Amino acid sequence: MCLAVPARVVEITDEQSCRVDVGGSTLKINRVLLEDVEVGDVVLVHAGFAIEKYDPDTAAEVLDLLTGQ
Repeated sequence: MCLAVPARVVEITDEQSCRVDVGGSTLKINRVLLEDVEVGDVVLVHAGFAIEKYDPDTAAEVLDLLTGQ
């Protein structure tokens, strides 16, 4: 089974990587599949890669659903 999770970008570490927050835990992921990833963006992470960038409205909705707020 495959799982992709939304995560908020907290740091751009280099040209290919960034650090994201997933439910209070941070991890380094690869961002080469997406253009213009910035701190504060919410991305969908699968197998250590950011595979989609959410628009702000969708990001808020998805994060609200996950946190139950």
